[in-house]
This record gives sequence, structure tokens and C-alpha cells, in this order.
Amino acid sequence: MKQYLLSVWHEEDYTEPPEIMEQIFKDVDAFNNELLAQDLMVFGGGLHPPSTATVVRVQDGEVLTTDGPFVETKEQIGGFWILKAPDLDAALALAARATAACRLPVEVRPFQEEPES
Repeated sequence: MKQYLLSVWHEEDYTEPPEIMEQIFKDVDAFNNELLAQDLMVFGGGLHPPSTATVVRVQDGEVLTTDGPFVETKEQIGGFWILKAPDLDAALALAARATAACRLPVEVRPFQEEPES
């Protein structure tokens, strides 16, 4: 099976009332448990806010670190799943369930296939 990245996107200041967040967490946990039971999840998790990010790069042979996200944009990645699916249609069906659980947009991207040796 191929692997797909399902990334959850939201605005940096995204918030919901506590009772809605509690239900979202329950729905995402239920979705995660279904993925695990079907052996479809490779890895997944939520991320701290973009303000906690550190960017590492090499410039002129020197390692530089800077605070904050690499990209300045209104929407940021808030979490992700790495899933196994037989094809893109199956990955999109899983993304439809993911977006229903987390109530945010989910982007689907296939991983590059390893070259044969």
C-alpha cells in the first residue's frame, strides 16, 4: 500500500469553545482507533502553535536557527496523519472522515515512491 500525508490546516488563532474542542478530541480519537484497528495509521499527531517552531538552515556552511514558522501565511499546519491506503481514492475517503472528525480542512499528499535498487 502507498503512504499519504493528511495534513490539517487552520488559521493561527483558531479556537473553539471548550465543549466543542472536547467533542472534536473524542471524534478524532475514535477515528484514530478505527485507523489503528484497520492497520492504516503509520503515525499521526497534533502540533503546538507555529510560534513554537524553530527553522534550521545551512547558509555559507554555517548552521542558522531562527524562531517562528518558515512560511508567513494565514493558515498553518495544526496536525497530521501518515496513513496507508491502496490508492488516492481510498486516501481521499479517509481524508473525508478525518475532516469530519477534526472539523478543519485536510490536505492529502502522496509520498514519493522509493526507487527500486
